[in-house]
Amino acid sequence: MSPDEYCQQKAAQSGSSFYYSFLFLPQERRLAITALYAFCREVDDVVDESTDDTVARSKLNWWRGEIKAMLANSPTHPVTKALLPHMTRFALDGAHLQAIIDGMEMDLNQTRYLDFIALQKYCWHVAGVVGILSASIFGITNPQTKEFAEKLGLAFQMTNIIRDVGEDARKGRIYLPVNELQQYKVTVADILNARHSPEFVALMQFQYERAQRLYDEAFALLPAEDRKAQRTGLIMAAIYRALLVEIQHDGFHVLNQRISLTPIRKLWLAWKTYIRG
Repeated sequence: MSPDEYCQQKAAQSGSSFYYSFLFLPQERRLAITALYAFCREVDDVVDESTDDTVARSKLNWWRGEIKAMLANSPTHPVTKALLPHMTRFALDGAHLQAIIDGMEMDLNQTRYLDFIALQKYCWHVAGVVGILSASIFGITNPQTKEFAEKLGLAFQMTNIIRDVGEDARKGRIYLPVNELQQYKVTVADILNARHSPEFVALMQFQYERAQRLYDEAFALLPAEDRKAQRTGLIMAAIYRALLVEIQHDGFHVLNQRISLTPIRKLWLAWKTYIRG
């Protein structure tokens, strides 16, 4: 299996909404974004699949060393081998890859966030930076496009947080800001014990409205001259926003189930957004 085939398999196996947006890219950009996505999956899996924090930290440190090795033209892992030729071609910053690893390590250090400002720092590491790297691969002529991509990454991450409240709680993590839990009179015990209540629905409606604003703010930042190049990001946004609406329509029953869109619907949204341009 070649490095590119390894990354393709990693992306396809995840079943992610992002995978459907990659299908419409030219081959060179598709290979680059697939390698970046595979890297994100690898370091995310280190934290999600490890039962020992010491082992997880050791593996993340290995990845830090592997990024340095890749930047010195001596990668050893299929993902970094696949990523290497695209680093210069698309002006990707190795420091951003290291920032993603730092974000994954934050999950080992912190399971609660006092307020949205603190949560945004985490989101920047695990999603905002990914947005900037992705936009660079898709094509940028106006620097403001990076601001669009960073804001869109935050919107994606907030959508993930809304979708995964129950799943994250079962891992001992609650990303919803503590001061917002207090504001809506939802306790940590309510989340950990999956108590769906009118208070919880009100809290989630607040999260939903903020996520929708983030999408609107991101789109307002996208310069017209880069819109066509950034269609892949817009495809991702169409799929994620549809998921967000689906979660709201379902009454925010996210504590005991994971709400998702069917592959056919994701493909339809991707195609419709691509054609719209």
